[in-house]
Amino acid sequence: MSTQPKQVRGPVRIVLVDDHRMFRTGVRSELAEEAGAAIEIVGEAPDVEAAVKVIRETRPDVVLLDVHLPGGTGKGGADVINGCYGVETEAGAPVRFLALSVSDAAEDVIAVIRAGARGYVTKTITARDLGTAVRRVADGDAVFSPRLAGFVLDAFGAAAGEIAEVDEELDRLSAREREVMRLIARGYQYKEVAKELFISVKTVETHVSSVLRKLQLSSRHELTAWAMGRRLV
Repeated sequence: MSTQPKQVRGPVRIVLVDDHRMFRTGVRSELAEEAGAAIEIVGEAPDVEAAVKVIRETRPDVVLLDVHLPGGTGKGGADVINGCYGVETEAGAPVRFLALSVSDAAEDVIAVIRAGARGYVTKTITARDLGTAVRRVADGDAVFSPRLAGFVLDAFGAAAGEIAEVDEELDRLSAREREVMRLIARGYQYKEVAKELFISVKTVETHVSSVLRKLQLSSRHELTAWAMGRRLV
């Protein structure tokens, strides 16, 4: 039985969010040259409020997001992600977020991943690697710059105060709850989990509620962050 993320068909539709217009122009140009028609930029925004508006209007596959942005409550990229909770693409998949920032500070990485971003790459990334990262995130993968990968996941778990042994935490879950947890953490919608595991949507909802309660989490975003921090997805 396959548990691979659902593939995005056609061009990957993205929104660029960065408060520097020249940087957005550069990314647009580089991606157009590198990826051609495989990536379509459907919107841009320079601040939190504009970003939330354009993401809700265009419903892109992926949002390329700086972590430091004007507006909102001062949490930058995390504010954008929180403001777009529940927004789905036309295909019914969740809109996914990839942080693209000059910062590699632990607090910046932790904040945006905790909010629900699927990955974090720095602005030193090449156009080719950025195009690959965008496509991987669109397909449901978690992506980090090579230099950050180990640090991000280790630092995230430590900073979140989640040092307990993974096995002990997983032992709280039944085998079926673990299956549901991993699929939800990969970005599957309830109906997709139901189809994958041959169970009803109602049963999926019951399992998710049980998982969140047992792990003392309050949302799917927190569940995704929890699983990523333990290298379970």
